[in-house]
Amino acid sequence: MSERLVVVGGGPAGLAAARSYRESGGRGRVTLLSTERHPPYRRPPLTKEYLRGKTAREDLPLQQAAWFGQNAVDLRLAVAATSLDLERRVVVTGEGELPYDACVLATGSEPVRPPVPGADDPEVLVMRTVEDSTRLSGQTGPGSRAVVVGSGFIGCEAAASLALRGAEVTLVSLDELPQGSLLGPEAGDRIRAWLENRGIGLRLGAGITGIERRDGGFAVGLDGGETISTETVLLGTGVEARTGLAERAGLEVDGGVVTDSSMRTVDPSVFAAGDIAFAYNEAAEAHIRVEHWGDALEHGRIAGSVLAGAEARWESAPGFWSTIGDRTLKYTAWSGGWDEARFLEHEPGGPDGPFTVWYGREGVCVGVLTHNYDEDYERGGELIKAGAPVPG
Repeated sequence: MSERLVVVGGGPAGLAAARSYRESGGRGRVTLLSTERHPPYRRPPLTKEYLRGKTAREDLPLQQAAWFGQNAVDLRLAVAATSLDLERRVVVTGEGELPYDACVLATGSEPVRPPVPGADDPEVLVMRTVEDSTRLSGQTGPGSRAVVVGSGFIGCEAAASLALRGAEVTLVSLDELPQGSLLGPEAGDRIRAWLENRGIGLRLGAGITGIERRDGGFAVGLDGGETISTETVLLGTGVEARTGLAERAGLEVDGGVVTDSSMRTVDPSVFAAGDIAFAYNEAAEAHIRVEHWGDALEHGRIAGSVLAGAEARWESAPGFWSTIGDRTLKYTAWSGGWDEARFLEHEPGGPDGPFTVWYGREGVCVGVLTHNYDEDYERGGELIKAGAPVPG
């Protein structure tokens, strides 16, 4: 067991590591560093319930404030790790050095701004923190105008929430269908219809050429020459793993910090979890990097358990839930893509009806997507893990 555990990162993976370490019997000193000013909180509501004003700020924390003191976890807010010295086993921060016997890196990811003129304007918003969501909600409401760039789940969720707030929303995406390349054409067409039914204007298959301040708002230029006037611009154009700390320390990085299935890096005293981890999955028999909330919690749980002396391995299939307006999608899949997508519509049918998409690669089930059909979602996880044939 580790006598001094330092966890770098105050998101779900970092908190889960500290929590699992204590729950598994770990008795060493635990220090949890977070660059944010708030104790670890739930990010998924930031584009959904919190943005729509249905969830209060005080409902976001992942743990009650008293938990940290009760479990002897030294939570240090607004503290950034600037370097990691593997030889001396020290995490360096602006407040000084923190020696460790074991360290968990859970530094997460940050939004990516597209390389077009004006995208780096600080008044052009991104979505990562509670402050981002609060700022966006403060700028939008009945009669306001907003442009959302990107049709990933952040973009689709935020666009639907802004429409529910009464804003006039336009969503711009390079994709011909929202999520079409990831989820297939039938699922992408359903999402497109859900957005359109919310009154969201879609500019699909179009990129932005620039963002210019104009008349107290912005003019967003699109491929083909169209310009959209708006008061608010939100970029939902992907994220990038914060691997800089690990790279500078000399850990192996290959798109993410390389770990075994117990989240241990090439340095046996350092673990990586969450968005930054390029972790080996026992069931997939491959290294995988994912950016899903649930998998970050699982990574942290595994790392904390192992550090407390227990055995744990990552073997579950990655997945996530996404709520677009009032419609929830549940998805589990291995990375690596698929060569067939079997779309099954269940009763009652129609554009809002339940459906399942089974994904296969060379005849083997590698993924499942469901809307209002939990039976297939639950079954799908087992089929994927077992490498079963694609259901008909």
